Amino acid sequence: MMIELLDPIIKSHKIEISNGLNVHYLEANSHNPKKRTALLLHGFPELSFSWRKIIPSLANEGFRVIAPDMRGYGLTSGGAKDFDADISEYRLLNLTTDIISLLSSLNIDKIDLLVGHDAGSSVAAVSALIRPDIFKSVVMMSAPYSGVPNIKSDLSFEDPLHKDLAKLDPPRKHYQWYYSTVEANKDMHLKKEKLHKFLRAYYHMKSADWKENLPFELNAWDAENLAKMPEYYIMHLNQNMVQSVMPHYPQNNCYENWLNDKELEVYTDSFLENSFQPALNWYRCMTSNYLNSDLRVFSNKKIEVPSCFIAGEKDWGIYQKPGALDLMENNLCLNYKGRHIIKNAGHWVQQENPKDVIKTLINFYNKNNIS
Repeated sequence: MMIELLDPIIKSHKIEISNGLNVHYLEANSHNPKKRTALLLHGFPELSFSWRKIIPSLANEGFRVIAPDMRGYGLTSGGAKDFDADISEYRLLNLTTDIISLLSSLNIDKIDLLVGHDAGSSVAAVSALIRPDIFKSVVMMSAPYSGVPNIKSDLSFEDPLHKDLAKLDPPRKHYQWYYSTVEANKDMHLKKEKLHKFLRAYYHMKSADWKENLPFELNAWDAENLAKMPEYYIMHLNQNMVQSVMPHYPQNNCYENWLNDKELEVYTDSFLENSFQPALNWYRCMTSNYLNSDLRVFSNKKIEVPSCFIAGEKDWGIYQKPGALDLMENNLCLNYKGRHIIKNAGHWVQQENPKDVIKTLINFYNKNNIS
């Protein structure tokens, strides 16, 4: 069904890579004469399919375009699916190794344009940070890059935020730590019809269609400030994610222009088959002081290649980590080319407003003489 919904220029392939996965990826223009390549990395809860509106335009601009289903997602197989498995394979350094291993299997020695959305933004940033010889530019979308752990960081530190959130009236909790619990997958891994409705509500609530998305900069990483964000970020303590978003299920078909029911069904079928647990294992690594601590070897290293940031105007993801955007723009990227806020889009910016995203990507690439 997925293939029927794609532009005919896009082909679907699978390939074994040395890092233990059989990777499914979408590709266009595999024999491009201009010899430039774009690599697109999706986030949560998404798939390579999330780039369906971007791939043809980049191909028409002369790029070979590759968009993989990341470890634990979609038709890519090999990632641990159990809560009790060794989840260290989902740490950022290994997800970056997946990408380099994929390129090696495809005999590609450089990526001219690396783009990551949401959780894929972190993988893109780390890839560009540690292998500027391969990745010639990087675009981070919807999630600002906040750097690798500092070599001086205290791995035993317990963030008081969670106790402070629980003390609020009403008591709250942070979605990433909820996603790291054993209950999260059971809560969300529903039967098909209910799963479809849950995903519809989730995608809707984080899009520009949900009129209550009016993001602004938060003053600090503390309970009082974070609680200003919508409930899909700072949840009620006694509710799961399904309970948080279902009251906001869209009452009209406002989503038809960017994610119709047939397109949504691709996601529904994928998460029905895979469950959410492999994708949630990414969050468990993100929220652990230890699981990404191997990145401390790159402490204080900056992204040297041309970089920029893209996000939808209605996306709270820009501000969900107070100070991260400022840190990225003024400290972590040595060759930073600016922030691009896209109108008429929320968190799913490349699906909600692909036209302006394409324009921004092409301008970024052309202005910086990347080769």
